[in-house]
Amino acid sequence: MANDNGTLTVRKSPSRSHSPSRLLSPGRLAAQNGDWENTSTISSPASIPEYTGPKLYKEPSFKSNKFIINNAISRCCLAGKVNEPQKNKIVEEMEKSSANHFLILFRDASCQFRAVYTMNPETEEMVRLTGIGPRVISPTMVESIYKYSSDRKQFTVIPSKTMSMSVDAFTIPNHLWERKRPGTPKKLGTPK
Repeated sequence: MANDNGTLTVRKSPSRSHSPSRLLSPGRLAAQNGDWENTSTISSPASIPEYTGPKLYKEPSFKSNKFIINNAISRCCLAGKVNEPQKNKIVEEMEKSSANHFLILFRDASCQFRAVYTMNPETEEMVRLTGIGPRVISPTMVESIYKYSSDRKQFTVIPSKTMSMSVDAFTIPNHLWERKRPGTPKKLGTPK
């Protein structure tokens, strides 16, 4: 509203205060005004009792990835009733094994399951546990490596060539899939 002298005056509603002090509790307001002796210490760190319940955070360990590989085989690689006999055989072989780190061999980038390997962390050499593929694979034979995502139920390529305990699957170059069979004698045509 305008006064007689031309200045503008604003009338505040008594029910709505826009002061930031209305958001503060009485204890905080007293602390803001300098009255530190009478302020509440309920929220101070010293008055909160120490948590003595179970430890909720567990340090990640790379001791074994058996559970992850089992999930990958069951829910991604060999999912469904049709693959159940093969899946059960592979899971049984993994349970028998004393190895800690398992790897899945894919045929190529389409992530078609071929075999399960165990990895020796010292030599980084992979030995076939079950399935189809070379008996032993050295790190130099690896073409690409993959990590399994349990929540997305899929494998993603890791942009690296270094094998480590965080790798869940890998592929080998195409020429290693071609078997070198000894020549079989051709049948001679039968005389008529």
